[in-house]
Amino acid sequence: MSPHISLIGAPTDIGAANRGASMGPEALRVADIVPVLQGHGLEVLDRGNLNGPTNPWLPPDGGYRHLSEVIAWNRLVHDAVHTELKLNRLPILLGGDHCLGIGSISAVARHCRETGKRLRVLWLDAHADFNTHTLTPSGNIHGMPVACLCGHGPKELIELSGQVPAINPNWVRQIGIRSVDAGEKRFVHEQELDVFDMRFIDEMGMRHAMELALATLDANTHLHVSFDVDFLDPPIAPGVGTTVLGGPTYREAQLCMEMIADTGRLASLDVMELNPALDVRNQTAEVAVDLIESLFGKSTLMRR
Repeated sequence: MSPHISLIGAPTDIGAANRGASMGPEALRVADIVPVLQGHGLEVLDRGNLNGPTNPWLPPDGGYRHLSEVIAWNRLVHDAVHTELKLNRLPILLGGDHCLGIGSISAVARHCRETGKRLRVLWLDAHADFNTHTLTPSGNIHGMPVACLCGHGPKELIELSGQVPAINPNWVRQIGIRSVDAGEKRFVHEQELDVFDMRFIDEMGMRHAMELALATLDANTHLHVSFDVDFLDPPIAPGVGTTVLGGPTYREAQLCMEMIADTGRLASLDVMELNPALDVRNQTAEVAVDLIESLFGKSTLMRR
């Protein structure tokens, strides 16, 4: 894990169902993400916010909502994340809605090809985000990023990394899933995505789920974590646009983050879908920063 961190703000809700995720980067800064990470001996550069198109708030067109604006934002994200990776820095993308994971992970995939690294993506989310324009009930592209990354989406998005598909479904492990559309569910099974849904976590525990999700990592693995704040149970994280009851508890989420930290392989991170307009006194941002701190080494362990 690089001790050199770069924060990249992407203040847009262009792919989302609700307005407000555009305020997410500032809420994370207000929750002290910079000094918290610096407290772990990390060198943190806040690169500020990307400046993309505004949200026109229009209905879907051809199964996609705001496609041209989504493409513009993801190109900005791709270039910013790729630049930091080339500088041997660890980029943290502060979202913004989860459609931006297309640009972020496309950049990571490109970097892994350029450096000969193996990629593993952990997708922490209530949703599989594997819709297409023919499956989506809404046209909101924040429900499509994993499908786009796996080659199922509009040309401009699936080609961002310079190779189609940007990633192989076998590289993805989804944790905490509990809301999937019917057609999307069939498509996930067809593509053989590795999904550790809440039923699995209820039956087997977060520890076992994470052991399987993190299996086979080695010194040549680039581990990317895409953390949608709606992964968490809504009572502890109300500030998201698409809450789904029955998510991981605070302690389960802490265990998840601590086990990721234990691997020492974390090399890039997205923090997505934080919506301060729906939050209570910045509670969700503070919980998110607390969990991010655990990704970078905070631990309650009393063991020797």
